[in-house]
Formats: sequence, C-alpha cells, structure tokens
Amino acid sequence: MIEFKEWPKTPRLLRNITITEKIDGTNAAIGILPIKDVYHSVPADLPWPGLEDITVLEGSVFAKVAHDGAIFGVYAQSRTRLIRPGKDTDNYGFASWVGRNAAELVRLLGEGLHYGEWWGSGIQRKYGMAEKHFSLFNTDRFKDLETTLNIGIVPVLYRGPNDTAAIAKALEYLRVEGSEAAPGFMNPEGICVYSQASRTVSKVTLDHNDAGKWEAA
Repeated sequence: MIEFKEWPKTPRLLRNITITEKIDGTNAAIGILPIKDVYHSVPADLPWPGLEDITVLEGSVFAKVAHDGAIFGVYAQSRTRLIRPGKDTDNYGFASWVGRNAAELVRLLGEGLHYGEWWGSGIQRKYGMAEKHFSLFNTDRFKDLETTLNIGIVPVLYRGPNDTAAIAKALEYLRVEGSEAAPGFMNPEGICVYSQASRTVSKVTLDHNDAGKWEAA
C-alpha cells in the first residue's frame, strides 16, 4: 500500500546561529529525573517516599537527592553508554564527579538530560590543565551559573545571523589567540555552529580534519 510522505519543512538559512569553541574532551551528560520516573515501584503505603525509604534503585541511577520538596535520581552517560562510578564502569572519572557533587548539580541544573564536554587533565588535548572541567552545550539556559564547582558553558564566540564571514572570523580568532576555554593554550580544536532554525550542530576544525576521529566512549 502506498502511503503519503510529506516533504519536511525547510529551515531558513539566514536565521541566527551560535558559534562556540569545540573542546577536545569526551562527550558526557548528567541525567536528573524525578524519582517516580526511575523506580519500577513505590511501596503502596508510602504516597511519596523519603530518602531513607528508598532501597531499590534502577541500575543506571547512582545518586538520589532531595531538593525543593521533591526527590531526584541522578545518573551519567558518555557518548555511547550509561556510566557509573568505578574503575571499569566510568569514563575518565565523570560519573564519580557527578556522584560526589549530585546535590549541587541538582540545584544548579534541574530536571533534564544535560549534555556537555568533560575535558582537561588526562583527556585528549589536556589543555595544560591539572584538573578536569565540565562545559555544558546549552549556552542560553546555563549562561548565569554561579557555583564553586568546575562547571560552566562552552565559550561563545558569536551570536547572530548565519554568516560565513563570522565562521571564518571565529576560526581565525582561535588560531591567533588560542583557546577561550583554556586561556594560553595555543592548540584549540575548532568550533561548533548551532543553527536555531534547524536545531542542528555542525563542526569545523582548525586542522580541517572534519571527517571524524577516535573519541573516548
């Protein structure tokens, strides 16, 4: 049977874009969900269980946090899999960091799956850093984070109409001035370009090696 298939809507090319520095680390995400969404069941006599009442967690959730009258389950993932604290289950210590700081992360980020780059000491380019840092990709929602944790947003190099000159200028800035994420580091990777119209992200690297490379899992 033949079915009608609609041509997808065409996004407008000249809508705004956001250009950010592409950081060479490992893709990661923090998941924060209301506890009712991550448990198979809640004891019948507990209309809303307290932290001390909860004993059976889903396998992926490794922290639980009471915040603002609710209880949240916290988990982590890499680019390709769910991860947990532990020598054989983590990815460059990201899940362990999430677990240690779960309460503050729930307060800062709120419910959702929050993607970013885990980078710095011991990861890919290392950026001359003695510690690791988590840089969130959502530069609008999290631009005003205030915390002592090593968490922020990826550096924004341009916001405005889609313009190839702006892309070239952002690349040249990184080539000449070095990394915005790690000032003084003179071998940045490149940029990511987010299109508001199509809600897609594209990348351009300074070494023009955009065909892809090995990434940590």
